[in-house]
Amino acid sequence: MKSSVIIFPGSNCDRDIAVALEKMQFKNQMIWHKETTLPKSDLIVIPGGFSYGDYLRSGAIAGKSSIINEVIKAANSGCLILGICNGFQILTETGLLKGTLLRNKNLKFINKDVYIKVMNTASRFTSKYQNNQILKINIAHNEGNYFTDKKHREELQKENLIAFKYCDESGNISQNSNPNGALDNIAGIFNLKKNILGMMPHPERMVDKFISNDDGVNLFSSLIN
Repeated sequence: MKSSVIIFPGSNCDRDIAVALEKMQFKNQMIWHKETTLPKSDLIVIPGGFSYGDYLRSGAIAGKSSIINEVIKAANSGCLILGICNGFQILTETGLLKGTLLRNKNLKFINKDVYIKVMNTASRFTSKYQNNQILKINIAHNEGNYFTDKKHREELQKENLIAFKYCDESGNISQNSNPNGALDNIAGIFNLKKNILGMMPHPERMVDKFISNDDGVNLFSSLIN
């Protein structure tokens, strides 16, 4: 399976995701943001980091990069798109995913492992997980507080487009287990066709149990099959 990772000035998780993809036997390519064409790809990843230093708004400048038009074309053609952390923010800036990522409720940068619950396994990204499975995944962001309007909130619920929610170790979903104030504890969402996933947690950091854990492995193995 062929993957492409988009690199922006300020990206700092591009190598992490490349290592994770190669570990899972993807044939990966690194694509600089000024490119105007994309190689044939089964999966396009927009990685985490602080593209353009988060100036103006997280992901706002990156969302206007040359390569983004090609990402949008690929997404509309059914290509799998994964946006992690800053990548999720960029996807909302492009309109490929609805909603926005606001400042964390405590107005502080958060870097820690949290628990998330798998809310939908009927997708190419989550099919190897179990419904309501609890994962321990790292987060590292300043703007992870997901918000959307009432109409889209209802669509997320009706169409089962919420991929992950923040929870505690036992799977309880509450404000106590919500690290950033995200609406309905949302940690990740799909688009309507479910070929696009945006998530704030970093699954690429959880693919080696000797370093952290391997709770992120099934996301990548889901994509292969």
